[in-house]
Parts: sequence; C-alpha cells; structure tokens
Amino acid sequence: MPADDGAAPALTRDALTRAALRVLERDGLAGLSMRKVAAEVGVKAASLYWHVRNKEELLDLLNDALMAEVEAPPREGDWRTQLRAYCERYRDHLLGKRDAAKVVAGRLAPGPNLFRLMEEQLDRLREAGFSAADAAMVSYLLGAYVQGFVLQEQSPVVSADATGAGWREITEATAERFRSLPPGEFPNLVAMAGDLTGPGLDARFAFGLDRILDGLAGLLPPGPR
Repeated sequence: MPADDGAAPALTRDALTRAALRVLERDGLAGLSMRKVAAEVGVKAASLYWHVRNKEELLDLLNDALMAEVEAPPREGDWRTQLRAYCERYRDHLLGKRDAAKVVAGRLAPGPNLFRLMEEQLDRLREAGFSAADAAMVSYLLGAYVQGFVLQEQSPVVSADATGAGWREITEATAERFRSLPPGEFPNLVAMAGDLTGPGLDARFAFGLDRILDGLAGLLPPGPR
C-alpha cells in the first residue's frame, strides 16, 4: 500500500473511523471524502491507505460504528412489543445521525457492533418460536423496512430545505393539489386528499410496522403469542 515515507503513520482504524463520523455529521455522505477525513486527523490522504483500501472500506467501518449507540430494548412484553421497540429505536437512531440511513442501507458489512445487535435480536426471535430460517428473514425484513422508511422520510426534507417549506406546508399544498383535480377523472384522489396527506410520518411508520408484525404472527406455530 502507498505511504508518505515508507512507514505506516501513527493512525489507528478506530481514530480513522471516529474522524470519518465527524466528517459525515458535518458534511453529509456527499461531502465525505478520503481527503477530508485525512485532514480531520492531520495526515495526508495517502496515509489512510495503510488502514483502508478505498472509500468503500471506510464506509464499511462507518456502517458498524453507526451501530455502536443502538441499544437493544429491554426484554419486556411479548415478541411483538420487543420487535416494535427494536424498530422504533433503530429509526430514531438513524434519524439522529446525519445520512446514517444512506450509509447502512443495503450495506452488508458486519462488525462487532452489528454482531451484538443481530445476535440479541435473533435470540429473541428464536425464543418467540420463529424457525431459524424465518428468524433470519425477519431480521433482514425489519432492517430493510426501517432503513427504507428513513430514506423515504428524509427525502422531502431536502426539498423542504430548498424551498423553505416544512412538512405540514408541503402536505397541505399536496392535498389542495389533489382536491383541484377533475373529479370525473381522479375521483379517488379528490375524495381521499386528506387521507393521503394527513397522517404524519410517525403514524405512517407505525401503520406499516403493525401490518408487518401481523403478517409475521402467521409464521409462528399454533399456541399463545
């Protein structure tokens, strides 16, 4: 690997990852670069390649680092209560870290923090009665739902920032647009304008999650649930 002077710089992967997290929070994923991360730790960009081969490997480190602060919910209530708490905590965490969902969505880069969360979740799923194969699929499904929802709900924020409008203003304008359509051609959009735009993001998230949990119940063997 290339180096500045033929010797690895005094830089650890952990320090590199922490620096990358700071750049991500400050500049977002689009602004994250090897050059900026190097500047954050006071070295030249070439020095980073002693520790990561490229930016994608750096993103793998970020993927796991972003999971460090996700705490498993307490083992209280039934499996539905616990899975709902998992998803709500995960969503809150991704929303609280700039562009975190963009980093983790679709990235299969397990590390110690992700191992911890996966093992904890899989153990609860097996304890609830899900087969090994179903538990694995459920774990993937819930992660994909939360990540996808966060990506979706953060997209309007970019538009709102550009126009100066907020969520309520955008949805009210959209509802008015629906109501102004020719009712003979778009009867459902006109009649359902409020229903289509009224629910907030929390309500939309809960609705989808509840429907997923309803479906998962059918995978369990007969008996108390």
